[in-house]
Amino acid sequence: MSVKYVFVTGGVVSGLGKGITAASLGRLLKARGYKVTMQKFDPYLNIDPGTMNPIQHGEVFVTDDGTETDLDLGHYERFIDESLNKNSNVTSGKVYWSILQKERRGDFGGHTVQVIPHVTNEIKSRFYRNNTDDDTHIAIIEVGGTVGDIESQPFLEAIRQFQHEVGPQNSMIILVSLLPYLKCSEELKTKPTQAAVKTMQGLGLQPDVIVARSEVDFDDEIRDKIALFCNIPSCHVLKNLDLQFLYEAPLAMEKENLAQAACTCLGLEQREPDLADWKHMVDVLYNLDKTVKIAIVGKYTQLHDAYISVVEALKHGGIAAKTKVDIKWVDSETVTDETVDGILGDVSGILVPGGFGDRGIPGMITAIRYAREKKVPFLGLCLGMQLSIVEFARNVLGLHDADSIEFNPDTAHPVIAFLPDHSKDDDLGGTLRLGAYPCVLEEGTLAYRLYGSKDISERHRHRFEVNNDYRDALMNGGLRLCGLSPDNRIVEMIENPDSPFFIATQAHPELKSRPNRPHPLFAGFVAAALEH
Repeated sequence: MSVKYVFVTGGVVSGLGKGITAASLGRLLKARGYKVTMQKFDPYLNIDPGTMNPIQHGEVFVTDDGTETDLDLGHYERFIDESLNKNSNVTSGKVYWSILQKERRGDFGGHTVQVIPHVTNEIKSRFYRNNTDDDTHIAIIEVGGTVGDIESQPFLEAIRQFQHEVGPQNSMIILVSLLPYLKCSEELKTKPTQAAVKTMQGLGLQPDVIVARSEVDFDDEIRDKIALFCNIPSCHVLKNLDLQFLYEAPLAMEKENLAQAACTCLGLEQREPDLADWKHMVDVLYNLDKTVKIAIVGKYTQLHDAYISVVEALKHGGIAAKTKVDIKWVDSETVTDETVDGILGDVSGILVPGGFGDRGIPGMITAIRYAREKKVPFLGLCLGMQLSIVEFARNVLGLHDADSIEFNPDTAHPVIAFLPDHSKDDDLGGTLRLGAYPCVLEEGTLAYRLYGSKDISERHRHRFEVNNDYRDALMNGGLRLCGLSPDNRIVEMIENPDSPFFIATQAHPELKSRPNRPHPLFAGFVAAALEH
């Protein structure tokens, strides 16, 4: 079968959950036996979010092939349980960068380079999928922002052209639009959605399905009114109400017949979905009978989206243990020797996540020392592992000047150093160790028992690593280097046998966790915290 395309756009305001709607549709279509992939098109001019401030943009999600992408791709992977790649996140920056490189090479034969056709052609080339390559049946493509944004117009024009090229029943448009509720008059207002559709129609586009985001339920009268003014069947105006749990969204949209509407628009066979596993997982979420408090000690705690995959992976571990994970957000700058007991004394687990820069580092090291000495279950991720090495070197080995050269280039004991072939003079973008790398676990270790396998693979995003000159000292001091790269050159994972659960990894295992298939490190960490 030829590839079918679903475009998901937003109206009225951003932040309505286009990504969750798109991911929910992906899960529902996959449950019907269709092979689904997803893409995110972002109108910002950055090449990728790799150098953007997490407090402004949120988490950088990394794919297996090492592409730094928007956090929405994390939702995509968690919902459809497919590994995405470099083609899955396209920015205006990537589009213009490609065009300018072609112009410099003379690929346009001296013609004037313009938005139409050159920019739109470049965008369209990234829509197209060759189904002989990956057997994709349906590509779901989310466009960031809203239909009224200036920066989104080239993408919307590309969609208009693309729909003519692929022909009827080979593409469709879903508009996710706000249905605001005026509390003072107790009214739902459809005019903003009508205005969004009118803007789309002015651009030559017509939504096939409207997903109405609302805080309150609405009846068929509202549904019929939207359908009448927006030129679609009433059955294609779907409710998207606030939910208690994020992972309910596919089941809620199944009740609204989102997948059925998509199959109708795309001329696909209507199939019965197999959602038993997903329903069981949501049922567990509604029946969590225990609670465990875990602290995330980080530097970007002002915006929880900066650690969204960590948060979701902790929830997945909670699902496995049938336990609600109560996250205590701790700004590492507030943690000192004097305050640590008051801040962390009431938690059953401590997690130090990834990050860059020297702000808040002393507080993270203090939290790690507290976890080690008090034997509180601990999980360190990327920077969390590097600081675990620094803390151990300082407080166990007595190397009081031990540090990472990221924070102190002149330290006498650089226990954390640059990756091979990198230096301080490299550009920030694209010089990290990115993507999936293999790791060999030592048999008999806690990590080996959790994974149930010797050979594993995890995703990475870092520029520094354990300095091999200090390996022997660390091991002689009692630290276990439980995971190494296959060539033994890179320390990938450590654990402290003196604690019931103290594991730190140079990788970002949170990126591969799924709600119905929790990552073993997070499942083990939550279980240990519950026992503690």
